[in-house]
Amino acid sequence: MVTETINTDVKQASILLVDDEAANIKLLERLLQSFGYSNIVSTQDPRRVLNLFEQHHCDLLLLDLNMPYLNGYEVMAQLKSVAGDDMPTVLMLTAQHAQEYKIQALENGAIDYVTKPFDSNELLSRLNNLLKVHMAQKLVRNKNDLLEQMVQERTKELHDTRLQVVRRLGRAAEYRDNETGLHIIRMSKVSALLGKAAGMNEYNCDLLLNAAPMHDIGKIGIADHILLKPGKFDPIEWEIMQTHSQIGADILSDDDSDLMKMSHQIALTHHEKWNGKGYPNGLIGEDIPLVGRICALADVFDALTSVRPYKKAWSVEDSVNLIKEERGEHFDPQLVDYFLKLLPEIIAIKEKYAEPEL
Repeated sequence: MVTETINTDVKQASILLVDDEAANIKLLERLLQSFGYSNIVSTQDPRRVLNLFEQHHCDLLLLDLNMPYLNGYEVMAQLKSVAGDDMPTVLMLTAQHAQEYKIQALENGAIDYVTKPFDSNELLSRLNNLLKVHMAQKLVRNKNDLLEQMVQERTKELHDTRLQVVRRLGRAAEYRDNETGLHIIRMSKVSALLGKAAGMNEYNCDLLLNAAPMHDIGKIGIADHILLKPGKFDPIEWEIMQTHSQIGADILSDDDSDLMKMSHQIALTHHEKWNGKGYPNGLIGEDIPLVGRICALADVFDALTSVRPYKKAWSVEDSVNLIKEERGEHFDPQLVDYFLKLLPEIIAIKEKYAEPEL
């Protein structure tokens, strides 16, 4: 978070004096100090300006024009290339009286131009006015940065809150099905892994990671005597059980956010099959949204390798063999290929988020 406090007292401003003549530097230092300016840095070598600027975050530069190594124009060009919005105010202080020098200095970034010999009171008045404007602009930039940071933090807070709601709703559905909540963590991480392999960008992979936990939210609407039945469903019970996809889609409908739209797609389509024999709509092949195809594969693998009220956990080997058999039938064949390549990482996820031993 931006917490920097901007000091608006011009007498505390950082001033950098650049002149190849030691006498001129000494004169300016004494003059500025006599009027209360205390934060003064100086150099006779213009090649040191960038380093001094970065060290002291200078607010104002009193800059000579004709110097060895680099002239005043070249010094300003260097500063522009690195300072950006933090460019110090430049007051050119030179013995060159010709109008073309003044015009060129102003066109190249100087804010004011004073010729030598100068009137001390005039120079101090101009310097004071320039610093007031510079410090005010610096204060405005700081407040804008602070406001932008606050907006970003608030946006992240809202985003994180929404994700927590989504995850907890997903876990609520799993708890109804005698799950610990680790199933949705495993399948969502596997889903994101498959999404990346399938070419989804980072943003959509993150959406998938956080939308996948909602795949079975519709189970909230299924009666316990069906949902928790230890044996096989009879035809009527199976028909009722299948409605959880549409129930979940209805729960997640009518929201414009990318997260909820993807969650809706997943809830509705994660039981569709590549061969068109899935439910609720019998979609075929690529008519099934990619995220639905991905979650179907991730969900089935985790279900096969996990204990359920009606079955023991399958071994990884047996589960993988079934997935291979269902390539092009239940599952998108390309996704099965990705799954097999990613199997070591998928197994690592399964082991990391394994169910606790009873």
